[in-house]
Amino acid sequence: MPYPNIVLRLPDWLEAALPPAERVYASREERMGLVIDLARHNIEHGSGGPFAAAVFDLDRRQLLAPGVNLVIDGHCSVAHAELVALMLAQQLRGSHDLGAPSLPPCELVTTTEPCAMCLGALPWSGIVSLVCGARDEDARKIGFDEGVKPADWPTVLARRGIRVYRDVCRPEARQVLQEYRQGGGPIYNATHNR
Repeated sequence: MPYPNIVLRLPDWLEAALPPAERVYASREERMGLVIDLARHNIEHGSGGPFAAAVFDLDRRQLLAPGVNLVIDGHCSVAHAELVALMLAQQLRGSHDLGAPSLPPCELVTTTEPCAMCLGALPWSGIVSLVCGARDEDARKIGFDEGVKPADWPTVLARRGIRVYRDVCRPEARQVLQEYRQGGGPIYNATHNR
């Protein structure tokens, strides 16, 4: 039996929603603002859940790769926004290691703290910093299962050379989660209906 190729398609609206490629995002708040906008677009267009992420080139302070949650449309439980952004950035850089000596440092910005799966991927990605908006408990509050993570996960990442910035634009990021739930967006945990 031939197996299908694994293909994740970014939503058609995504490129049109992005500012010009040369745009500079001078602050973490500006970078988070873009990611929150992408999460809202993902909800409005019905193309995925209330999560978005992006990888930024920290030398240029420019967007390298956007990512939105593609779990439902992609029929893929691992198509979280963080992983989509990291995979796209690695493809664009031509390296599985975004921290390779020849490459500028990269930062992952995500609307919500990483779930257990995404947290596990971060040390191998090569990023040097992680910026989070909403907290784990904000996602759990609307019904998402974030998995089991060490209580001191920011310290664990710091020991691996990844600086963590939490609560950046948290009220705005939390509002996106609440809007998704109020709008009847599906909560797509594998065990949700068991």
